Amino acid sequence: MPVTHEQHVEPALEPLQIGSRSLRSRLIVGTGKYRDYPTMQQCLDASGAEVVTVAVRRERLINDKGESLLDFIDLDRFTILPNTAGCFSAEDAVRVARMGRDILEQLNNPGSSWVKLEVLGDKKTLLPDPVGTLEATRELVSDGFEVLAYTSDDPISAQRLQEAGATSVMPAGSPIGSGQGVLNPNNIVLCLELLKDHDANYPVIVDAGVGTASDVAIAMELGADGVLLNTGIAHAENALAMSHAMRHACIAGALAYRAGRIAKKKYATASSPWEGVVSYIPGE
Repeated sequence: MPVTHEQHVEPALEPLQIGSRSLRSRLIVGTGKYRDYPTMQQCLDASGAEVVTVAVRRERLINDKGESLLDFIDLDRFTILPNTAGCFSAEDAVRVARMGRDILEQLNNPGSSWVKLEVLGDKKTLLPDPVGTLEATRELVSDGFEVLAYTSDDPISAQRLQEAGATSVMPAGSPIGSGQGVLNPNNIVLCLELLKDHDANYPVIVDAGVGTASDVAIAMELGADGVLLNTGIAHAENALAMSHAMRHACIAGALAYRAGRIAKKKYATASSPWEGVVSYIPGE
């Protein structure tokens, strides 16, 4: 029987549910560090993302050409995820999150009630402050926010944030902007196991450290529900090409995880079975 085209249609990924929002794309991209706003605009489009994250502290900044960041983001297409980048205390992060909510309410953007929470420990490592992050999560949740909490890859810290009411926990693959990829895949898997043990549909997003497309694929193949990145695209030699690569890697990694990889074995396994092979001896 001939095979029809319909039998080869690529399987589709189910939407990603993050709190009250349903997303088709599992890639979330940032808006910082681009050489100019037009390049950022092209890369956002190429990424296929529906959500872009913006540092609230810089949303009103105008570049030397008099251009505003928000003028280069299609607010009818993208949902803005405000973030508290640059905050080093729970108090500061809560204040900035509320500022972001006010700004997005004025823009009528549907991202006004959620926040990517970052409470950093120091300016050198940019590692998260676990105590401050937990404190800010509790306060913002009580204030009606859907909190996407950036954290280390420590499974217990991740679990505490979930218990505090975070809508999503986002363990780091490696330090922010480092491009080192997923340094400790075992810890990411442990985070996934602990968080999803309480809720199988709980969204876990790997955030930070992505350097290239294979890093995204690895994160998704571990079972992550999504990846959030910025520098890996913005600082690539060809940012636009890397944006396309990141989009495809996210889809490929997610499909590979669902397909189920083969088991790793110590020795080779022949692709064709030895049984039934007919030996041929010349001259016979």
